Amino acid sequence: MIIMKQKTIQYSQILLGIIFTSFGLKAFLIPNGFLDGGVTGIALLVNSLTGIKTSIFLVIVTIPFLVMAYFYLSKKIALISSISISILACFLYFETFPILTEDKLLISIFGGLFVGLGIGLTIKNGAVLDGSEILGVILNERFGLSIGTIILLFNTVLFLISAWLISVETAMYSILTFIVSAKVLDYVIKGFEDFIGVMVISDKHEVIIDHIKHNLGAGITCYKSYDSYGKSGIKKDKIVIHTIVNRIDLNKVHKLVNDIDRDSFVVEYDVNKVSGGILRRYLNKTLG
Repeated sequence: MIIMKQKTIQYSQILLGIIFTSFGLKAFLIPNGFLDGGVTGIALLVNSLTGIKTSIFLVIVTIPFLVMAYFYLSKKIALISSISISILACFLYFETFPILTEDKLLISIFGGLFVGLGIGLTIKNGAVLDGSEILGVILNERFGLSIGTIILLFNTVLFLISAWLISVETAMYSILTFIVSAKVLDYVIKGFEDFIGVMVISDKHEVIIDHIKHNLGAGITCYKSYDSYGKSGIKKDKIVIHTIVNRIDLNKVHKLVNDIDRDSFVVEYDVNKVSGGILRRYLNKTLG
């Protein structure tokens, strides 16, 4: 029963993502000849130049990428993505959304917003609507190339071609669309909260722990280090304070630590994924 409920939520979100993507394409980008990145962008470019339906060309161009996904990623991803792309193609072919604006800037921003939101929802739930992401994952596993770099190179070539064949202005607006789409996609997948990991080494660790816990309300994990090397030589039994906070609280952490011990050693780093613990609900703050 629980598995069935999870599957229902998963597939419902994929369907919602497809609807958002088709709305962004049909209500904003396609009627105005704007492009997005990836395979979808190729389909839009061909539509602008030849009049071939975006839905038809999208399916044709995506087939090789789905075959690669089947052999190099997983059969499940290939199957779900095939169904998702087919549904998207049907939406693009049959649905007629009203054109909401003729302002080119608004078209770029809101077209990218809805496309990014839609693609983000599908990726988050185990499906892909664009073959360039499949290519990125495969080349990353094979040659160690960054997925972001591969997609960026793919889209750079696409936008240069569009500038040459259509117009520089269209290419520039399309780049704006892609930037908005990529940013929204990132928010959907990773969430709006941006967490930062902080590690502190200080001789006044007990005071710092107490203040972080009570003044900031963040959870803390402490490690004991051995034979640590510093400016004073070898030191044994040092305490390493480790905490994860929202980016908006990062300056508070630095101020708190500096007020207690200006000689403390502090390291901060980006946290890509966080689950469990008390991060979503900081400890009750008793002071400040």
